[in-house]
Amino acid sequence: MDLDRLVPSLIAIGLILLISFPVHEFAHALAAYRLGDSTARLFGRLTLNPIAHFDPVGGIILILSGLTGFIIGWAKPTPVNPLNLGGGRNGEAIVAFAGPASNLVLAVAGAIPLRYILATELAVPSIAVEALFLFVFFNVLLMLLNLLPIAPLDGSKILFALMDPRTAYRVRPIFEQWGFLILIGAAFLPILPGGRTLLSVVFESIGVPLVNFLIGV
Repeated sequence: MDLDRLVPSLIAIGLILLISFPVHEFAHALAAYRLGDSTARLFGRLTLNPIAHFDPVGGIILILSGLTGFIIGWAKPTPVNPLNLGGGRNGEAIVAFAGPASNLVLAVAGAIPLRYILATELAVPSIAVEALFLFVFFNVLLMLLNLLPIAPLDGSKILFALMDPRTAYRVRPIFEQWGFLILIGAAFLPILPGGRTLLSVVFESIGVPLVNFLIGV
């Protein structure tokens, strides 16, 4: 990667580690707390402090993968006790949805100044423009990735809440046992036409149009 792309990528990765991941996990913790579960608060996770949510392995992988243009990484999962949540079966789904929703909010927040810069042709250093774009791009990607109905992603918990209780009870252990392998396959196996992966198709068909809409291109 040349220097012109390396610096914006490093800035965007820093913003993901310092803002996106902490806000995502804080959103889970806050939603759980509002629904009656204080587990995350007791573990010191009801905070925006990046240190509290930092996972060394996930952070290192984020840095390495982000430099290649394909983001993989994670923060420390927020502890939640579903038995303490109000809202019945929907409580866990609400907590799960809060994380991806926060990434959409961050993408919009980053897109507003970027959209203005592009629309007015404001004289702004290209590094700043590129870093803003990558911030929007990464947050949309994080939102879509986490909404996939594959365990242990947030979307799986939303899917279980939409199922009738008997079906959810029967399939949830299977999903959680094999979910990680399914996720790896969705990310890397070129099983779709053109040698594309499931994740690449999802982002091409939903993510790219959403990013273009947000930044006004």
